Amino acid sequence: MVRTQVQLPEEQVAMLKKMAIAQHKSMAEIIRQAVEFFGKVKHGGGDKQRRRRAMAAAGQFGSGVKDLAASHDSYLTEAFGE
Repeated sequence: MVRTQVQLPEEQVAMLKKMAIAQHKSMAEIIRQAVEFFGKVKHGGGDKQRRRRAMAAAGQFGSGVKDLAASHDSYLTEAFGE
């Protein structure tokens, strides 16, 4: 590993400390996980992985609604109250 130094606002440090305590990990490990996650989401694997999960979930659940494919916009509008 390469040692590096990063300056963070006090609020972020407080958040990291709470997360580290709650997860029984070091702040450094939390930061490494965050960088790994950010890298995957922003620069590779994120879209492919989301598509793969979406395709795996397709057809796995039943809504009981017969016209969901044709009327999904109206159902979403009703659900979100817009």
